[in-house]
Amino acid sequence: MARGPVVHLIDGHILVFRAYYSLPPMRAPDGTPTNAAYGFANSLIKYLAEKRPTHVAVAFDHSMESFRNEIEPEYKANRGEPPADLEPQFELCARVTEALGVPVFEQEDFEADDVIATLALRLGRKGARVVVVTTDKDLAQLVSPDGRVWLHDPARDERRDAAAVRAKFGVEPAQIPDYLGLVGDSVDNLAGVPGIGPRTAAAALRAFGAIERIPADPERWSGLAIRGAARAAAAIERHRDRALRTRALATLRRDVPGLHADLRRLAYRGADRTRVETLFGELGWGRITTRIHRWASA
Repeated sequence: MARGPVVHLIDGHILVFRAYYSLPPMRAPDGTPTNAAYGFANSLIKYLAEKRPTHVAVAFDHSMESFRNEIEPEYKANRGEPPADLEPQFELCARVTEALGVPVFEQEDFEADDVIATLALRLGRKGARVVVVTTDKDLAQLVSPDGRVWLHDPARDERRDAAAVRAKFGVEPAQIPDYLGLVGDSVDNLAGVPGIGPRTAAAALRAFGAIERIPADPERWSGLAIRGAARAAAAIERHRDRALRTRALATLRRDVPGLHADLRRLAYRGADRTRVETLFGELGWGRITTRIHRWASA
């Protein structure tokens, strides 16, 4: 059976934030801040030139809040509002993406991670393989044992398959939500079980599979390479509801409505010369256009 195309699903916000905190302030001739958008454009142009994807899309968060904030008001509350000079650049990055010929996906009430998870599932059903471009550990749960979905870390230029996820976290990709339920996630302001670190969490999940199956009886932990098994068992039992709640929030949705995984739409045909020259000209970006490796046919 012929193997399907590889679809590159790029976590847009990861690139935006990396660019914003890497570059000094920049402004377009009309005063619009552009450092994040410029860095984002450079990263996307570089990725397209180096990886030469046949199919590609970029996913963005629709807003800073999602359905998870209705479940847990403190979700990502530690991040606060984006800086004032970053806020107008999200829409600008979407315009840059479309000018470069890459479709943009986002959906109200959902995060980019959920959009990517849903597209990955639906594309897989069409026979496609998927590489998720991100540094976000939450997305490791999408990696498939059969090799049809893997991660690409753009910061390290590394591929992360199921074996790499196991090596990094000590658990299977599908157990990442359980892992985060136990250790928490400070980035998303999600609490775990007090006193349970990565090694203990990984060992418990390897032995018992999931949070709800971890026994409270420390005798059943015998044989595990865990120091303080009795203390760990008691802590998980005491905070199991919290861990399950965090797991639910860390689990990506794969049923986001309104997303059409159309391989024809995702086929990369090159940048739109007119849109690029108009937009980049307005922004005062000149030489960056020389790095675009492919232009769409007129």
